[in-house]
Amino acid sequence: MAGAIGEAQSVAEVEQALADHDYLSDTGLATSIYLALTLKRPLFLEGEAGVGKTEVAKVLSRWTGGPLIRLQCHDGIDASQAVYEWDYSRQLLHLRTAEATGRATAGDVDQLENELYDPRFLIRRPLLEALSPTDGPRPILLIDEIDRADDEFEAFLLEALSDYTITIPEIGTIHADQPPIVILTSNRTRDVHDALKRRCLYHWVEHPSFEREVEIVKMRAPGVSDALARQVSAMTEAMRGFGLYKPPGIAETIDWSLSLAALGRMELDDDTVAATLGTVLKYREDQAKVHQQGIHEMVKNALFKGNG
Repeated sequence: MAGAIGEAQSVAEVEQALADHDYLSDTGLATSIYLALTLKRPLFLEGEAGVGKTEVAKVLSRWTGGPLIRLQCHDGIDASQAVYEWDYSRQLLHLRTAEATGRATAGDVDQLENELYDPRFLIRRPLLEALSPTDGPRPILLIDEIDRADDEFEAFLLEALSDYTITIPEIGTIHADQPPIVILTSNRTRDVHDALKRRCLYHWVEHPSFEREVEIVKMRAPGVSDALARQVSAMTEAMRGFGLYKPPGIAETIDWSLSLAALGRMELDDDTVAATLGTVLKYREDQAKVHQQGIHEMVKNALFKGNG
């Protein structure tokens, strides 16, 4: 097994460490991760949904022992949701307690106002949590689906990641002495601005090759036979070429394999594929398109490739 994250001396060590923690990467992705860790730069991972982008952050957390801090982006997200908020209900309770105990006098007003902005009333959101000082391993900050946020939030994020500093007017500036390991992901529902991409190292994550997907299925679903893993991987690989609205990702391949194994199937057949298609395709239109392609012929080809 490769050493701790700061001790990996080569791309091969990173690739091996990822495999030791149940993630099979290709050399290109392992190289990008190695460079991001070595240069302490954010890593921007882009690709279709289901190719394993988010899982990179999870496996880095398992490898390093650093906490995984996830910022899930969405339409309308702003700095208060990403950085911090004041706990107004606790602040109000503090004021009412001061009134009840007779502390809320004219002479104590300034002191009470200062107390309201004590760190104990601060709700730390993911960015602030990731930049706060820590004695343990560097946290892994996952900024997931950045393409769902708006331009204003992108600009804020670019500023925060430029020097890993957050300013809270009532408290002061918080600076990460050891910057977190930052992974940004995008499904490319829209183009992310070049300024943010320039701040990061970039890697486009492809669907795995057939042989690598087979190995991933065997690793993540050890009860599935080798033949079934190959047949299901061949079937999902074929589906990705049909121009589906939501092509199956690696997670769907694994789920489908586990479902077939739970049904006691040792290999694919037409009826079982038709009955379990909802495990791998989550849109009715996509299922209809697969039926139009001809399940019998697809199964025949999958059996041929899977048993080859």
